[in-house]
Amino acid sequence: MRQRVAFALPLALAAMTALADATSAAAQHRSVRFMTVDPGHFHASLVHKEMYPQVSPQIDIYAPLGWDLSEHLTRLSAYNLRAERPTGWLAEIHTGPDFFERMLRERPGNVVVLSGRNSRKIEYVERSVGAGLHVLADKPWIVRAEDLPRLEAALARAAASGVVAYDIMTERYEITNELQRELVNDPAVFGRIATDTPEDPAVQMTSVHYILKTVSGAPLRRPTWFFDPRELGEALADVGTHLVDLSIWTLFPETALDYQRDAAVVSANRWPTALTRAQFSRVTGEPTFPAALAQWTSGDTLNCACNTRVVYALRGTHVKLDVLWGTEATHGDTHEAIYRGDRARVEVRQGEAERWRPEVYVVPNRPAQKAEVLAALNRRVAALQAKWPGVAVEDRGDRFLVVAPDRYRLGHEYHFSEVTARFLEYLAQPATMPAWERPNMLTKYFITTRGTDLSRATR
Repeated sequence: MRQRVAFALPLALAAMTALADATSAAAQHRSVRFMTVDPGHFHASLVHKEMYPQVSPQIDIYAPLGWDLSEHLTRLSAYNLRAERPTGWLAEIHTGPDFFERMLRERPGNVVVLSGRNSRKIEYVERSVGAGLHVLADKPWIVRAEDLPRLEAALARAAASGVVAYDIMTERYEITNELQRELVNDPAVFGRIATDTPEDPAVQMTSVHYILKTVSGAPLRRPTWFFDPRELGEALADVGTHLVDLSIWTLFPETALDYQRDAAVVSANRWPTALTRAQFSRVTGEPTFPAALAQWTSGDTLNCACNTRVVYALRGTHVKLDVLWGTEATHGDTHEAIYRGDRARVEVRQGEAERWRPEVYVVPNRPAQKAEVLAALNRRVAALQAKWPGVAVEDRGDRFLVVAPDRYRLGHEYHFSEVTARFLEYLAQPATMPAWERPNMLTKYFITTRGTDLSRATR
């Protein structure tokens, strides 16, 4: 089944083809054309929230005909129809049970975009790379430890064949995470990473996501498979991918790690978040729990496998992560991170005191060091003006607030376009992709999948 997007859906999706005549000639010279495969997660649409000069407006979507596809097209249509900076995507839909094989056979584009069911993602990556197609894929690429060799082989094949396979790590583009990385790697401000133990780790991060939330201005509908850990992966294997990535990226900038020598999972445990039948219906639109989730249901409650605590070591430095899911909050998802140095702590906090938006603090270890740490911090912030003009320091008594102006706080959804723009740079010049990306990606997924296995075995 091959359709244009003009068939009936909740929004006026026919508008997505309205610009076809005007843009078809201009699209001919564009070197990149996206092919989206089985877009089951809303992140697939966020890649298209903005347009890119080197990317054709024509998108080919290969997917089963069903709810996931309908939701994806609804979001694309909303971007095309918005009042400010409307996009002009032209979607061609290819449906049927053999959608992936058809994509490999027809190949109207040269970039495969993946964001959906995580159980098959490594297969899609392997076969796309094997066909010489570039891959831009949302996390996680694998949710099982036994798939790590497959990931390693796929990345090696991509590197050998000049194919770009890139992981969508949006949290690297959040200004507070970038500032934290800069300060942790300034010895005059931070010192060296503190000597620690598994019980008192030098790095602690907590991420809290919420099942019921708003995306692109509308309440998020989730597919029922989102609650199946075999499809999505548990908390550490899914959302935890971002936290592990940040710890590597911050502690060892521009450095390649070897997961077999440099990483070790120390401990892990997990616990559920209870979702009532009414809450499940509200977020999925389904009146009851499907049979596929029976093993996680008890009466009117679904026990979602979505909380994990893990402690791991990177070259001897211990990191503790709490990857958590709540049901609903008015303030949205939160992220907090503390790095302990022997001169000061560098913290990202996002609580009520920060009005639920992330802020960066530098906390001297001893009052006697305050003036010295402040002088070093002011020097570093002055040097950062070339990249982020307007970043400033405020004295808050026992700590310093590093002020990030609002113009740098673009938000999670916008970060997808920033990652995509970086991917397009590597696509134009594959040799510019940093050598540390591939080994550190393997280290990241080693930790997330081994930690998940250990959490299941821990009682």
